[in-house]
Amino acid sequence: MTYALAQQPPEPGPLAGIGVLVTRPARQAGAFAQKLAALGATPIVFPAIVILPPVDRALLDLAHARLTSYDLAFFVSANAVEFGAPEATSWPAQLVAFAPGPGTAEALGAVGVHDVRIPATTFDSEGLLALPELADVRGKRVVIFHGEGGRETLAAALAARGAHVDHVVCYRRAAPSSGAAGLLDALREGRVHVVTVTSSEGIDNLCNVAGSEGRALLTRLTVFAPHPRIAARARSHGFHVIETGAGDAGLIAGLLSWAPRRDPRATEAQTAATNREDPR
Repeated sequence: MTYALAQQPPEPGPLAGIGVLVTRPARQAGAFAQKLAALGATPIVFPAIVILPPVDRALLDLAHARLTSYDLAFFVSANAVEFGAPEATSWPAQLVAFAPGPGTAEALGAVGVHDVRIPATTFDSEGLLALPELADVRGKRVVIFHGEGGRETLAAALAARGAHVDHVVCYRRAAPSSGAAGLLDALREGRVHVVTVTSSEGIDNLCNVAGSEGRALLTRLTVFAPHPRIAARARSHGFHVIETGAGDAGLIAGLLSWAPRRDPRATEAQTAATNREDPR
């Protein structure tokens, strides 16, 4: 597990002086950290979820070989795209792709899968199921690319509506096994001022790996969460939570809306108090 501190940009921006803890998986954390840095923030990257390939690729390879037999394909996350999308040249023209939000759709576009359908209501399985074109899927062959142990809401609902659904596990999630020392140092030194979380599992892992000392320091901070379910999980751990719009854009909009209202002296006082306490 790596821990990285991005350099402060030379020109101040609207998020100048704010240390933002980025907890998403490593591959996706980099692009988000760059966006934060461009706005003056100091991104502190600690992936709270490690994404791994499946133990057995047999079903994934079989699904790729059978793509032309499917009518609809669902990728539940950007991780599902990274680990489950086939070569772009092999994507059948008639196969309609669905994503739960713009981030996953953008990831699909980057690998050559275009005209991706996304929800018009909420960016999740429930939002997908509200799409009119999924109201009647009787006889349709559906493939869902997802992670090990993911939610069953989408698959169960599509099957109940008459679709023939194939589940394809294309990645596994694991908790970080290292890097907590760097995270604790950043918290002790008051370099972290806010936390961004993009999954309920990620907030659980973050609190577990931080230990009792880290949790005490973390729960002083404001968490920005892009979905009600994630926000609820963060609140259950004792965080003050600001719920934002979906994806990178929603998180950044939330931070930009919050930043002018913060008292810079409070941030300085938080840093000073943390340094004085020196809980080590």
